Amino acid sequence: MEIVFFVYEFPPYMVGGLGTYAKYVTRELVRMGHDVTVFSMHTDDAPTRDVYQGVEVHRPIVKDINISLLLPMFIPEEVRRWSPEGRRFFGDIFLYNVLSSSKLVNDLVRTEKRRVDLVVAHDWLGSVGGILASRGLKKPMAFHMHSTEQGRAGNGSDCIKRLERIAAEHAERVVTVSYAMRDHLVSLGYDERKIRVVYNGIDPERYSPERVPPEEAQELRRSLGIQDDEYMIFFVGRLNWVKGADTLLQAMPDILESVPKAKLVIVGLGDQEEMLKQEVQRLNLGGKVILKYEFLKEETKIKYYAASDVCVFPSKYEPFGIVCTEAMAMGKPLVVGARGVSGMREQVIPSGPNQCGFHINPYDPSDIAKFVTILLKDDELRRRCGENARKRVLKVFTWRNVAENTVRVYNEIVST
Repeated sequence: MEIVFFVYEFPPYMVGGLGTYAKYVTRELVRMGHDVTVFSMHTDDAPTRDVYQGVEVHRPIVKDINISLLLPMFIPEEVRRWSPEGRRFFGDIFLYNVLSSSKLVNDLVRTEKRRVDLVVAHDWLGSVGGILASRGLKKPMAFHMHSTEQGRAGNGSDCIKRLERIAAEHAERVVTVSYAMRDHLVSLGYDERKIRVVYNGIDPERYSPERVPPEEAQELRRSLGIQDDEYMIFFVGRLNWVKGADTLLQAMPDILESVPKAKLVIVGLGDQEEMLKQEVQRLNLGGKVILKYEFLKEETKIKYYAASDVCVFPSKYEPFGIVCTEAMAMGKPLVVGARGVSGMREQVIPSGPNQCGFHINPYDPSDIAKFVTILLKDDELRRRCGENARKRVLKVFTWRNVAENTVRVYNEIVST
């Protein structure tokens, strides 16, 4: 099958989970014998056309073309009221989509005689290019919704919500990452008959406890100020309200009451940085909370997982939650948010012989503290949950499983 991806993130341009997904799923599709061409945003000195792990990648340069001054001619009034940075971002996204679809239709297909069986757009960021290419080539389109504007930003932007809706209406299938997301989309009025669920995945060879020698994990712990007889609670992710690092921090006084030798490590970037720092001072948690405001390289992040005793991700909205899968692959017990739209609720089994950890109310610090404490005080439970977590990844969440299930959905489209 000849597949074209319009996906905002792709190496070396990586912002979040979407880039990780695109990197690995395209690699697996190629290994299965499919041809994949990716159109992604350009960054720094990356080539405008190259091959990455068998995937042909095109990155149109938009940084020297600022169309934000022209946006008022053809965008809603709402976007005109955005900040200059917001308008520039929207303009860059729009231009990337138009340039990419034009290159596909006019250069690759008409000039180079390339074949296309299926156009695939990922989130609103790739929706315009996907629709234009699909219509221009008269080829079917699949639309992957990794999240929604309502979930990411509350009510959010009406313009972006309309783009998501238009792409879903044009697409033959809407692919999403969890049954929680499917139910969310149906509640918003999306056509349930089109929706298919395909979980995200992880590379269990790269994310493996065996890849980090115990002495390296111990060295990292000591560099953070965590002694051999102390417990490391680990959070990694964007530092915003949705991800819940603030609620986890507020749980620490209760955790310390029962487990005085616990320490919390929070790693990430976001708009809560100053607030978290102030909360540490307000709650007198100096020396008990380590704040690392940085984006971890993958190899370093793997070491952080290996060094931790419990991983906690109290997200309030998490369509899937790739950090949860990473921690599970590293054999770590988890405490995860399980209210509302929570794909992590489908990953972590909270009880029984296959238990991987616990589900909590992400709005309630005392609930977080209760189950983190249970894990920290029970060495055998932590060991068993960690082993079960890795077994579950190997059974359900490998990228080969993701690619195979994705192709099944694509075949529904291409075969019709």
